[in-house]
Amino acid sequence: MNEISAGQQNYLNGHKRHQRIVRVSRVAILLSFLFLWEFAANVGIIDSFIFSSPSKIALCFWKMVLNQTIFHHIWTTLYETIMSFILVTIFSILTAVLLWYSKKLSEILDPYLVVLNSLPKSALAPLLIVWLGATQMTIIVAGMSVAIFGSILNLYTSFSTVDKEKIKLIYTLHGNQWHALTKVVLPSSVPAIISNMKVNIGLCLVGVIIGEFLAARSGLGYLIIYSSQVFKMDWLLMSIVLLCIMAMGLYALINLVEKWYTKRF
Repeated sequence: MNEISAGQQNYLNGHKRHQRIVRVSRVAILLSFLFLWEFAANVGIIDSFIFSSPSKIALCFWKMVLNQTIFHHIWTTLYETIMSFILVTIFSILTAVLLWYSKKLSEILDPYLVVLNSLPKSALAPLLIVWLGATQMTIIVAGMSVAIFGSILNLYTSFSTVDKEKIKLIYTLHGNQWHALTKVVLPSSVPAIISNMKVNIGLCLVGVIIGEFLAARSGLGYLIIYSSQVFKMDWLLMSIVLLCIMAMGLYALINLVEKWYTKRF
């Protein structure tokens, strides 16, 4: 068994102490913010009708838990986000592979992908509703539209910057383009794919909420737009809090996938 020197032990203790300070500071900032918000609303520093308060938001959530309506809205948004994320991941990898296979095709499509990636995606949502109707599929497509073009460009860039010497070695050993793709390009690009997934999960959620603003009858996006129209600010802020929690949870799942891959490979 390897013994840990005094210097190493001091470093480990310092690292653990740093992590504790970071965790405690994060919790303290959150609790301080909630306390100040609640206090300001109760004593009248801010208008509790406009800004609500943590206690009112918690009470509103509990009422919707009791009548079970909130679960339907959460599940709708979660399902649409996961579906758009899965489709974006699959489609962007396949398209990036196709562009890597054909240099001519990548040169032809490059300006179009750049323009479509730069286009404000909120401008596409009304058009999608006209084309596809006010359906759940339209919202999923709206979620995809926010992430798909940037994802393709990032993955194609990652594929194109793989070590050329490794690819040359594949060809020297009488391998073909398929061998280069499966033995070098894709394995080398897994970290980039996972990093891309971390970005895409948030972008897909943004796109889904934009779609729900315009074409939904359920979901957290629908709840936000409806509550703003009828001035139910407790509902609106509760929906925003739930979206924050959902975004953190989905991001944490991608982090778990990354840690699993790192340990396994």
